[in-house]
Formats: sequence, structure tokens, C-alpha cells
Amino acid sequence: MTGKLLRQYVIDELDFDPSFDSANVGVAVENGVVTLTGHVGSYAEKIAAEKAAQRVKGVHAVAQEIEVRYPEQKKTADDQIAERAVAIIGWDAMVPVDAVMVKVQKGWVTLTGNVEWQYQRTAAESAIRRLSGVIGVTNLIEVKPRIQPQNIKAKIMEALKRNAELEADSIRVTVKDDKVTLEGRVKAWFERGIAERAAWSAPGVKSVEDRLSIS
Repeated sequence: MTGKLLRQYVIDELDFDPSFDSANVGVAVENGVVTLTGHVGSYAEKIAAEKAAQRVKGVHAVAQEIEVRYPEQKKTADDQIAERAVAIIGWDAMVPVDAVMVKVQKGWVTLTGNVEWQYQRTAAESAIRRLSGVIGVTNLIEVKPRIQPQNIKAKIMEALKRNAELEADSIRVTVKDDKVTLEGRVKAWFERGIAERAAWSAPGVKSVEDRLSIS
């Protein structure tokens, strides 16, 4: 596929997604790497644009350079963002109570603390993305499971084989202590995400290194 055609596919996908306004988003493509520039009206829209680009077949990587620009009258003070962030995390049933700490500086939210599962770490960040006034999130929450279970590799391979969208035989899983490395080939970017989620879903995993390439 030519870079010109891939760029058009990405533009079409951005225009098709109703969750954000793509009017001010620019697209450049080189060797399968998509660079998104321009600006959107919220951090949630920025993430939605990135995910839309990742869905396009032929995209190998996405460089995210979109800015979040809130209208002056909609800008929110850091203390208000922090207060709302603490509240929305507290309401989320998937995040343990008092496990996450919030810091806000000029609209940029930094999350710290410890949880037992990756999905809890992801849930905390997902909740923050929806808040007005947020321009970015740094997730420094650490995954620290209480128990180190056995057979992590077997559990991950079983999860990969259960997924109808993956060819599990093309993925190699290596486990050293609590770190998982994924190698091999997948057909599209979103399949990398599926494989990563399967790896993170195994109890005891503290880090995942994705070395999967896209065919």
C-alpha cells in the first residue's frame, strides 16, 4: 500500500469516527508510521483520534502530536481538576479505595500509587480522561500483586488461543520473573492491543514488553 493511499484511509477513518471533530487534525504518513498533528477540544478526543488511526490496516505505529485546546471560558483550575479526579476515581468500582494519588499541574494529571492488577491501573487513567480541563495524563501507578502465581506463560497462551481474532501460534510468549515479552507477528495494530491485554490479564504480571511486528 502506498503512503498516499494509507494517509487517505486514516483521514477517512478519522472523519468517520463521531466521538471527536477531525476538522483540525492533520495526518502525515511515512513507511507505515502515522503522525497526527493539529488540535482537538479535549483529552478524550485526542485519545479517540489516536485509536482511530490505529484501527486502520497498514498502520505500523502512531506518533501523537495533537494538542488539547480548551476555549478560555472552559479552562478549569488545577485544584478543581484534582478534586474532580479524586472523586471520579473514588466512584469507580474497579479502582481500590485510597490506592491512587492525584497531582495536577497546568491541566496535566499525574497518577501514582499501587494496585494489584493492570486493569485497575487502566481504569484509573480512563476515568481521568473524561474530565474537562485535562490536557494530558501520566500514569505512574505501579502494579504490585500480593501473590506471585505459577504458570504465567500457560495462562497467557490459553487466553491468546481463546481469542477468535488472534492467530495464537504466530505469537511467542517469554516470561522472566514477573516480566512478559511478546514476539512474533500480527495482522493489524489492534491485534497487538488484544495480545497485550491478554498478557496483562495474567495474575502476577508487572510489566509487558511488546515486540510484535505487523505483517
